[in-house]
Amino acid sequence: MAKRNIVLIVGASRGLGLALAEEYCARDFHVIATVRSPSAALDRIAARFPASLTIETADITDVRSVEALRQRLAGRTLDTLFVNAGICLARDDTPKDVREQEFLAMMLTNALSPMRVVELFEHQVSRNGVIAVMSSELGSIAHNPGAWELYSSSKAALNMLMACFSKRYAGDSRALLLVAPGWVRTEMGTDAAALSIEESIPHVVAAVEAQAGRPGLRFIDRHGKTLPW
Repeated sequence: MAKRNIVLIVGASRGLGLALAEEYCARDFHVIATVRSPSAALDRIAARFPASLTIETADITDVRSVEALRQRLAGRTLDTLFVNAGICLARDDTPKDVREQEFLAMMLTNALSPMRVVELFEHQVSRNGVIAVMSSELGSIAHNPGAWELYSSSKAALNMLMACFSKRYAGDSRALLLVAPGWVRTEMGTDAAALSIEESIPHVVAAVEAQAGRPGLRFIDRHGKTLPW
C-alpha cells in the first residue's frame, strides 16, 4: 500500500483553514488539523473522512500550547506543514486611529505566531516537503493598494520573517512558501470579497503541493504565480 502523505494544518476551525482540511482530506492526505476550541464544522468533516482527519487542540498565540502540540506529534514526519492564521481588526483604521492592543494582536496572530510554529515544527517536515504559511496579496509592498493598512503591515511582517528564516536555513531542500489565496468570502474576508472558497482553496492546495521537491523561498498566489515582494 502506498504511503499517504501527512499534512499538519494549524488553524482549521473555520474559513480558509477549514476548507484546507476538507480539500486535503478529499485528496487522500492524512490530515492533522488544529483548533483552539471545538469546531462543529471540522467535526462534520471528520465524520465524512474518519480515516483521514485527526483533530488536535492548540492556540497558535500561546507558545506553551504549540510546544505541547509538538510533544504530542513527536516522531511524526510531515510532508506538508501549512500554517493558517489571521485576524483582521481595525480594518479601516490608520496608525493614528488604531488602538494599540488591536494592532499588537494582529502582529502576534498574523506574523510572530505563525513563524513560531514554523520554527518549532520545521525539523519534522521531510527533506522534500513543504513549509507553507498563509499570507495575502496585501502583504506585497510593491502591489499594495493602500487598503486595510494595519492588517497589510502584519502580513508584510510575516513575509519578512519567512524571508529571514530562509536565510538562516540557506541551502534547505524544502519548499518555503508564502501563499496568497486571494480575497475570499469568509467571515474575515467579508461578503464583498471577489472569490468563493471553492474558487480559491482547491487552487491553493494544488499550487502548494506542486512545489514539493522544489527548494527555496517563494511568495505565490493561489495559481502558483510568483508575487512581488
